[in-house]
Amino acid sequence: MTEWIGTAEAARRLSVKQATLYSYVSRGVLRRRTGEDGRSSLFDAGEVEVLARRGRPRLPGPGELVIESGLTEITGDRAFYRGQDITALAARHDLEDVAWLLWTGALADGGHVRWQAPEAALRAGRAAQAALPEGTLPLERLQVIVPALAAADPMRLHLDPPAVMAAGQVIMAGMVDCLPTVPRGAGTADGSEASLTARLWRTLCPATSATGLRDVLRAALVLLADHELAASTLAARVAASVRADPYAVVATGLGALGGALHGGASLGVETMLGAAGSPADVPRVVGSVLRRGERIPGFGHFIYRAGDPRAAFLLGEIRAVAPGSERLEVAEALAAEVARRGLPGPNVDFAVARTAGWLGHALEEYAGSTPLRPRARYTGPGAGNQGGLPPPSS
Repeated sequence: MTEWIGTAEAARRLSVKQATLYSYVSRGVLRRRTGEDGRSSLFDAGEVEVLARRGRPRLPGPGELVIESGLTEITGDRAFYRGQDITALAARHDLEDVAWLLWTGALADGGHVRWQAPEAALRAGRAAQAALPEGTLPLERLQVIVPALAAADPMRLHLDPPAVMAAGQVIMAGMVDCLPTVPRGAGTADGSEASLTARLWRTLCPATSATGLRDVLRAALVLLADHELAASTLAARVAASVRADPYAVVATGLGALGGALHGGASLGVETMLGAAGSPADVPRVVGSVLRRGERIPGFGHFIYRAGDPRAAFLLGEIRAVAPGSERLEVAEALAAEVARRGLPGPNVDFAVARTAGWLGHALEEYAGSTPLRPRARYTGPGAGNQGGLPPPSS
């Protein structure tokens, strides 16, 4: 049976003020019921205990928009998909499994079913990206592939959950399978490329057959499937709130993800790592970036002040499977140099994986009835407060 405790006891166990308890109730973090006297409040002791173990929920900072979601919780230096620690999921599950968890709440084993896009969709996506100039970045190719996939799906405007999830499988499979690949018989082909990870690996790493590193890619896709309301997720969620179809939702997310302060930082990281031929070059490269007045790309995070745990997990996995790697030595020297200068630790992003999260958030918005419509507070010329929020009442 549920144990109910009073306000004072709940506040004591959480080491917060009593007023904070009621803010947790208003945000859906804790349940509250009225005592038999009709005035006092009672709280579920089990929920209080779980919250005490995880730490206090992060309060919104300046400029943040708070939206209720049941997908991802970030507490301190840990993150959870529907209550399950993402690093534990990354240790043993595929992206398809975790996408199903985000979409349905159940961690189904999707590894036995190959996610595929129809042949007509693949022809459209491949033709669209094949017309792009040589050297076009993968993210830019995805931004072309997704609308092409949409054009081949006459049922894309069906927004009931089964249809959205079916479209999600087509989108994610199409994004991977429409990217250019090495010819059959070269690189990593082994005849068992059923998972999205194996198919994506063939595109990204055609010159190596290291299965350990391919498993790191699998873990990365899981870790990056969602991350609460990152900028790209908010953009995708706004699109879904006005009933944009799943392809348009993903295209919106891809557009925001390309920003230099989001997934677009990956290109800056590659450039910076490429400029360092050895660990000895790292101080010069970092100093050059700082002298230009630029941020160190790929380092620091708006939420994780002590370092992104996803990046730490992946670096640990790479160390285990590729000890002695020259490029890993450069990357670790870069992280050490940044830390020596008192700057934040590394972070990480990945577009194909985040599609699972974007569609999970879309499903939540499709189930609602109110478009997301933030208001602006007008600060330009003119009399009064025209165009902005109404002035506060006196």
